[in-house]
Amino acid sequence: MTAGDLSLTPATELASRISSGAVSAADVLEASLARHDQLNPVVNAVVVTRLDDARARARAADEAHARGESWGPLHGVPMTVKEAFDWAGTPTTWGNPDWAGNVADADAVAVRRLLDAGAVVYGKTNVPLMLSDWQTYNDVYGTTNNPWDVARVPGGSSGGAAAALATGMAALELGSDIGGSIRNPAHFCGVFGHKPTFGVVPTQGHEPPGWRSPLDIAVCGPLARSADDLALALGVLAGPAGPDAAGYRLELPAEERDTLDGFRVGVMADTPVIANSTAMLDVLANAVDALGAAGADVAEAAPRIDQHEYFDNYLMLLRSATGALADAAAFDAARAGAQGYAQGERDLGTRVDHAMTMTHREWFAHHERREQYRWAWAEFFDEFDLLLCPTAASAASVHDHSGTRVSRTVDVDGVAHPCMDQLFWAGWSCNAYLPSTVAPVGFTAAGADGVAGALPVGIQIVAPHLADLRSIRYASLIERTLGGFTPPPLVLGQAAAG
Repeated sequence: MTAGDLSLTPATELASRISSGAVSAADVLEASLARHDQLNPVVNAVVVTRLDDARARARAADEAHARGESWGPLHGVPMTVKEAFDWAGTPTTWGNPDWAGNVADADAVAVRRLLDAGAVVYGKTNVPLMLSDWQTYNDVYGTTNNPWDVARVPGGSSGGAAAALATGMAALELGSDIGGSIRNPAHFCGVFGHKPTFGVVPTQGHEPPGWRSPLDIAVCGPLARSADDLALALGVLAGPAGPDAAGYRLELPAEERDTLDGFRVGVMADTPVIANSTAMLDVLANAVDALGAAGADVAEAAPRIDQHEYFDNYLMLLRSATGALADAAAFDAARAGAQGYAQGERDLGTRVDHAMTMTHREWFAHHERREQYRWAWAEFFDEFDLLLCPTAASAASVHDHSGTRVSRTVDVDGVAHPCMDQLFWAGWSCNAYLPSTVAPVGFTAAGADGVAGALPVGIQIVAPHLADLRSIRYASLIERTLGGFTPPPLVLGQAAAG
């Protein structure tokens, strides 16, 4: 990476340089497109493009700048968006061949806000089928590879988004998260991601064809190569839309603290609920030690919550939400599978089948339990400003398209564990509607966990309700202390663009 490499320059810096006239929006876009031409055939991150329109918009951005006009804080910044978002004139399939003909006739609210802020959107990035995996593959667009090791997954469901960022194809990305779908890919690919507080960013235009209802737990949020870029994007994306905008305004609490020692931080390094990779936990422990040595106020702590019950509560509510999207055949299969639950079976399969088919009375009991957990989190945040914890059970796993997500396993320290265990750390903030930010903090050692080369590790920073800017600010402090984003060898092996 060189100082002049526009394709790897943070979005905040690009916006500043375009605004000052130091670079043109057209040149910045071409730098991203050069990376796309070089590396997309290898990783398959960007699956829909509108290059002529993007080039015309970049030229228009430069012409507007020459007239002294500014389109907004993202004026001329090139980016891509997750395929699941409506972008007028492009397909929104969620990787589902049955939806291949679903071409959006309007922009999602989040996409429109990015465009109105001046962004130059040139493409859409790959997703797993129905956004329901930590791998990213489907029968519409194929498989996306991790740029750190193409034999491994980039995460999901915003896997194409994270891979595009890590390879310099985009300066910003728009993702979504209900089960780690922003945070897991950020962790696997070594970039930054922010899962906002539930409801902060409108989800309109991120629904199945014909739907209007927001999905419980689901949020939309940014991925980037720096924490400051997350703040920039969130400032554009956040706020009510539609009927709510008539009477509500959103003003997230500002975060003025700018030193590590200004925050009281709890550290939850592990859990008895699932197995976690030793190699990954070592990286996180070293990062926490380095933060402590740099002045961070950290202490082992966790909310007073039964973690087994909490995880089960999340699985029930998550599957209830996502199950609403299932077709009739899948629902009938779940109803048959739920018979085992009714007969006392409590394996993972029968639990998720029951969650998909349970009564509203049962759902509300789980929802009430979630409200109790939210109060437990509030009590924790009376003592601590933030919580640091893992993002997933391991670093990026190898591709595995066999079976279903419920039946698959992942290797953790040489032992096969349920793939669904990855949901524990995803649900740790999701289930209470809390914001959390993932920041890269290091790499597994080459050879650890059977990994041929080093893989990125991200730390999850959980903040109180609506304290989104707090976790992002702390991610920025971690970035300053530990170094932040590092381009993968795949990128460094290519000629720098710009």
